[in-house]
Order: sequence, then C-alpha cells, then structure tokens
Amino acid sequence: MHDSLYFNEQHLAVRDMVRSFAREQVAPVASQHDEDSTFPWVNVKAMGELGLLGIPWSEDVGGAGFDTISFMIAIEELAKVCASHSITISAHTTLGTSPILSFGTKAQIEQYVPLLASGKVLGGFGLTEEAAGSDAGGTRTTAEKKDGYYLLNGSKRFITHAGVGEVFVVTAVTDPSKGTKGISSFILNKESCDLDQCRVLGVGHDDSLKPMQGFTSGKKENKLGWRASDTRELLFDNVEVPAENLLGTEGLGFINFMKTLDAGRIGIAALSLGIAQGALEESLKYASVRKQFGAAIATFQGIQFQLSDMATEIEAGRHLMYHAAWLSQHGKPFGKEAAMAKLFCSELAMRATIKAIQIHGGYGYTKDYPVERFMRDAKICEIGEGTSEIQRMVIARHLLKGLMD
Repeated sequence: MHDSLYFNEQHLAVRDMVRSFAREQVAPVASQHDEDSTFPWVNVKAMGELGLLGIPWSEDVGGAGFDTISFMIAIEELAKVCASHSITISAHTTLGTSPILSFGTKAQIEQYVPLLASGKVLGGFGLTEEAAGSDAGGTRTTAEKKDGYYLLNGSKRFITHAGVGEVFVVTAVTDPSKGTKGISSFILNKESCDLDQCRVLGVGHDDSLKPMQGFTSGKKENKLGWRASDTRELLFDNVEVPAENLLGTEGLGFINFMKTLDAGRIGIAALSLGIAQGALEESLKYASVRKQFGAAIATFQGIQFQLSDMATEIEAGRHLMYHAAWLSQHGKPFGKEAAMAKLFCSELAMRATIKAIQIHGGYGYTKDYPVERFMRDAKICEIGEGTSEIQRMVIARHLLKGLMD
C-alpha cells in the first residue's frame, strides 16, 4: 500500500516497533497459549510498557499520545501473528477505555483512565447478554435507583476480559418503559481472577480500585479461536453501584454504546486484515519452499492465482479500513465506512485463511503450521462487534437514509 497516503513517519515507526515485538515476543508463544487457552500476562505486561494499551490517548491521561491510525497499525501488526494478543489491545482500548473518555466526568477520567491507558489494569465492555446479542437493545440487566446508588442485577455474556479485567463499562435498564432510551451505562470494579499472577508480575491489579460486592465473572468459555483471549460471563447479584459511577446521562447508555461499537468495527477490520495478511505471508513462504512434481508449488498457476486473489483483496480491505480510520481521526462521520470495512475485512479473513490451508495442503490441517489457528481466529470476526448480517443492515440504513430524506 502506498504508505504516504495515510501514514507519516511516526506511523511507520509505530509499525516497525509493533512488528518486531510481535515477531520476537508474540509469535514464539502464540500457538502454546492457543493450545492451553491461557491469557498471555507476560506479554500483556510488555505491551503495557510499550504503551500499546493506550496508543490513541494523550499522555496527560497515561496514554502513548499517538492517534487512531497508529492504533489500527498496532492491531493489524499483532494480528498477523496472533489474533488473541491483538483483540486484547483492541477490546481494552476501544471498548474498555474509550467510553470513559468519551462520556465520563472529569473525576471518572482521572480515576480510571491512567490505570487503563498505562496497562496497569485491563478494561472490558458489558453489552451482550444471553437474550441480547444482535438485538443489543433487548438488555435484561436492571439498575434500580436507590438513595445514592443503583442496584444492578443480571448478567452479560461473551465478555472479553471478564475474568482478567478490573474496570468494566456495562449497560443496564434504568427505565423499562422507555425501550432503548431507558438503558444507562455504569462503571464497575472487580478484582482480576488471576490475582496471584498479577501480584507476581506487577500488572493487572490495582489496590486503589475497590471491588464491588456481588460483581463476579463466570467460567471461562472454551472457544474455537481467540483462545488466548479471556472470554466469560459477567454476573451482577445485587451490586451496589455508587450514583457517581453512572457513565454519561441516564437513558443514553444504549446510544453511547452504539457510537463505541462504530469505532470498534474499524478495530475488528484491522484485526481481520492482520489475520489475512499473516495467512498470505505464511502461504508465500510455504509455496516457495514446498516442491511437487520437481518444482516449487509457487511456480504453478493454480497456486499463483490464489495468492494473487488474496493479495488483491487484502489491498482493497486495507484501503477500506484505513479510510474509515482516517475519517474517524479527522472527526468526520464514519459509521457507514466502518461497517463496510468490518464486513469486507472479516469475510476476507475467512476466505484468505481457507485459501492458505489449501495452499499448505495436508500440512495446513495440522498444528505444525499457524494457518489452521488463523482460520479458527478469523471466524469470530464475522460475528463479534456486530455480525456480517448486522453490518449489511447498517450499510443499507446509511444508503437508504439519503433516499428517505
């Protein structure tokens, strides 16, 4: 891709830094973490120290002081070798931290953002429920207003960092009579489920955060992909949330979370693109050394066509994704472009990883090569943060809006 279109010197420096970290520290342990379904705390600590858990936030709130495009570059570079490491920075930053910066009070920002942006603790976002997936407005978790606090009851499903995280932004119904306009959002605290490991490593836990009684995480999901990413239920059993932990205005929780998801879609597009690019790189490498019929398979037209298609689609996806990121960074509307990038890149990741396995033949079906992991990691990109079907609805809504007006 023509670097100068979206990237300046700083962007290229971020790319080189994350690329060498990904190759030197993430790639060697990725398959083991996937196999064991273990959270990569040692690398998470390193990512925090490199500033990767607060890339787009300013330095005065503990961030790295870079921008949205730098953030997407980091997500893409990590996903080339391990989607689980990539979703860790993506979900933590976009879903866990950005709502507090976007909708929080000065006091909330001062209390939580430096801990999150520096990577001292991990954050998460509680929206999805058992009966509220694509229908995010079908929230059943309730927040009953009392004297000086809200009483939260319910649960959230498939939450990234639910176990390992300590700061969560969650939605709950404050006024059942108002539909989605009766949903509010709150900041909640609990202790990391890996407390002993956190204390040993000096990351993932902070004593200044007081855990809220009745707020816990459920058992870890045993997933097809993203296996080194921590996914669980969040459970609320009569949790007393102080009134000052209401995030934004009462009744605007749903609307604000939808804005958060718009931005999150660019992140999933970047992650998908990284998986696809990783699959292409592995395929090129393999095709140039694997010999059949006395020649490297890269010399066969059937293989060349597959590689050409992968490379062309990745280039198209990269323009879609960085264009959406550029719009977001410059304060322009980007909802349609984010949905298009997410839809195209996630489906591309699936196509590219299937081709990569085909190019690797029987070896591609074994755990000796990373392409089978890439394929498993790609599938969730068509589901999480809005399914492909939901993206198509969002895009159609944008297209038809012009006609209706």
